[in-house]
Amino acid sequence: MKRITIDPVTRIEGHAKITIHLGDDGKVARTQFHVTQIRGFEKFTEGRPFYEMPGITSRVCGICPISHLLASSKACDAILAVRIPKAAALLRELVHYAQFVQSHALSFFHLSSPDLLLGFDSDIAKRNVIGVIEKHPELARDGIELRKFGQHAIEILCKERVHPSWIVPGGMKEPLSAAGRSEMLAGLPQAKEIARRALALFKSVLDRFDEEIKNFGTAPMMSAGLVDRSGAVALYDGGLRFRDAEGAVVEDQIPAEDYATYIAEASAKDSYMKSPYFRPRGFPAGIYRVGPLARLSVADRCGTPEADKELAEFRERFGRTPRSSFLYHYARLIEALYALERMEVLLQDPRILDTHVRARAGVNALEGIGVIEAPRGTLIHHYKVNEDGGIVWANLIVATGHNALAIAGSVEETAKHFVDGGKLQEGMLNRVSAVVRAYDPCLSCSTHAGGATPVAVELRAPDGSLLDEART
Repeated sequence: MKRITIDPVTRIEGHAKITIHLGDDGKVARTQFHVTQIRGFEKFTEGRPFYEMPGITSRVCGICPISHLLASSKACDAILAVRIPKAAALLRELVHYAQFVQSHALSFFHLSSPDLLLGFDSDIAKRNVIGVIEKHPELARDGIELRKFGQHAIEILCKERVHPSWIVPGGMKEPLSAAGRSEMLAGLPQAKEIARRALALFKSVLDRFDEEIKNFGTAPMMSAGLVDRSGAVALYDGGLRFRDAEGAVVEDQIPAEDYATYIAEASAKDSYMKSPYFRPRGFPAGIYRVGPLARLSVADRCGTPEADKELAEFRERFGRTPRSSFLYHYARLIEALYALERMEVLLQDPRILDTHVRARAGVNALEGIGVIEAPRGTLIHHYKVNEDGGIVWANLIVATGHNALAIAGSVEETAKHFVDGGKLQEGMLNRVSAVVRAYDPCLSCSTHAGGATPVAVELRAPDGSLLDEART
């Protein structure tokens, strides 16, 4: 049996490789998706005061620190047993949407657009953001400006763009100024116009990718995401809903404290990333996915005018619960527009300038769970503390972890369709990498040391044959 190794998978956040095993006929027999890093945040937070957790866990990632700040702060709110002030809730939601804008802009314009605009089979030396700047300078400029808007909004709110300390247990450190609100409102029209142009462009090129749409991870599986009680998308606060591949709601309005009844985690033998699954269906039958495509499948609607109009067009073309992972790109752009619409609504709410933005208390509960929707999907922070507030146990179930089984399955499906060992071409392997990029994984976030961490040591001869191995 021959092997093809893609190492590293490029244009993603974090480190991963793919192993493709070919049969004697040159066809793909199986694949493996390896996440090769480990960070261990859950273990080395033990003993720290719980109120330090937002600042510590946000260091998991430099792309989506706001997500970890919010999920962690919600878990700490539960330990404090407080209801945060309304202005604080509005501000948390606002900064959350700003992060969605900058993160989705990064994924679409900088990481995935080289494939979509230059072609999966284009010159590998130019199939990158520099090549996009050369061939499509206006679109590249749009990507920079949209991400800049999201980052600048975070800076206005938090006084820092990365790893801010503004979001804290009990609410926020400081209120929003009227000048800051006006500055964000002034930038919204341009940002919304960029999002509209990106959607129009993507829809105009979709017909070029019929084969990819049909073969980029289309296996039926459940979708999961937060929705409010009316069934609309809820990125900051809502109940967890599971919907199956046929569109039926399997479970609905699961509260944060009950997540472990429905989600369990397995350890994979070839990856440091855990593999969550839907507990009632068991492993691995309980595979599901999260993130933009899953959220639009789970929810009944977005809840804003323009995003709902785009969602209706999306569903008219691809159905109520689309299966192709290629459509994550489409869903991501709809969400970016939705986030901008929601930012406008929040900024026009007079309560957002209220100066009462923090509730204060001590340890009133020995356990706290915070759940939000990060740009890449559902994010869960779960802490247990002692009477003094020291962390005795922590678990993070991160969006890319939820998608672990889905990504691995999509890699295998894509490889089996596109890769031919008899006439191997770089574009074939690029498509296998591209299906990973469609999920926009954040592998730094998803790796951790909780549970069994499998390690394999292999002794191989100069010809590559396996002489001996040891596994834990």
